[in-house]
Amino acid sequence: MKNFFTIFKFELDNYIKSKGFIVPTLLIAILVSIVMFAPRIKKEVFGDSKSKSGMEKEVETEEDVKKIAIYDVNKITAEEDLKEFFGNRKIVYCDSLDDLKKKVETEAVECGYEVKSSTEFSYYIYNRSITDSGEANFVEYMNLLVRKEYCAKNNLDYTEFMQVNYPNISSSTEILGKDSASGYWYCYILVMVVYMMFILYGVQTASSVTNEKSNRSIEIIITSTSSVALLFGKVLASVVAAVGQIGVILASALGSYNLNKEYWPEMISAVLDIPSEVLIAFVVFGIGGFVFYMLAYGAFGALVSKIEDLNKSIGSLQMIVVAVFMGTLASMTKADGIILKILSFVPFSSYSAMFARVAMGKVAMWEIVISAVILYASVILMGFIGARIFRASTLRYGNPINIKNALKLIKKNDN
Repeated sequence: MKNFFTIFKFELDNYIKSKGFIVPTLLIAILVSIVMFAPRIKKEVFGDSKSKSGMEKEVETEEDVKKIAIYDVNKITAEEDLKEFFGNRKIVYCDSLDDLKKKVETEAVECGYEVKSSTEFSYYIYNRSITDSGEANFVEYMNLLVRKEYCAKNNLDYTEFMQVNYPNISSSTEILGKDSASGYWYCYILVMVVYMMFILYGVQTASSVTNEKSNRSIEIIITSTSSVALLFGKVLASVVAAVGQIGVILASALGSYNLNKEYWPEMISAVLDIPSEVLIAFVVFGIGGFVFYMLAYGAFGALVSKIEDLNKSIGSLQMIVVAVFMGTLASMTKADGIILKILSFVPFSSYSAMFARVAMGKVAMWEIVISAVILYASVILMGFIGARIFRASTLRYGNPINIKNALKLIKKNDN
């Protein structure tokens, strides 16, 4: 036990006393805090500033007003209707289709519409963004024209017609279970955080073992302590360092957000306002899965004696991590589906799958407990298997050993 704490302290000191660990952690934490304070700074420093004339905001210049071009050869549209429908956009009528296209191509206008009849038009835009809704907006406007035309032909009052056919419907939503719409985003962010921890710290843990093996220092260490103490000391040191690093950043983000909650839009608040049970599930399953994989990374790092061979050794493990990450993301839209339920009880994937179910689906407490027990039992099993692979492989040099041969070597040593 004494050897374990010695190894643990030595490895942890290598992390937390390194500038490469401290500086990025503090910089990211400070940057995140600044981002969380940005809406407050903007409102309190710039938002209430007034011009010398006492006006709260400057009058828009001619160049600031967005413009749309209309080519309406049959005079179907009415400028006052267009202004009412499109709000603050300026309407520019064109004499020809070529004139409209030229204005769009030179970006003199935001977009252009060629109105062919009351039920047909063409939409022109230079560069279309993924969020562009210009065509859909004009469809609504054309529907308005058709309704007005119908009322005029049938001597109907347009206002009364709209009240009867398009009444204002008030509604409210009461969520009795989980709000998957907002839960999806904070679940996605936290799953991404765990995934990045696995990739970054997994490679670092495996590299540490391989480096010691390549410079032969492992030969001295392995003869003075048990492989279990050595592997668990290395792995738990990386776990504490990673949890501390991510904890500082998340605490900075959530703490700064809570101080500025009223300055953020409701949509952002729904994403960052993470329920306590979700955070608890994230910690329990995230740490369990992290320890499980770090033990595996440490054992796989011992299978090679040269750092350039490391990627070959841990490649299959990396693929499992990526596959679990992609599988969880693909299944999150159906959190109560059979795929995510199965993944939530497999130790290779329960760290993210069960967390996703807690965040977005309906999970019984017994399911959470059983999944956690399986995960942490697998951590212990992986620890002892990894330690035996570690001991059997660390004193073997030359070509990389695959996991199949390493297991055969353990069996041979037992006999």
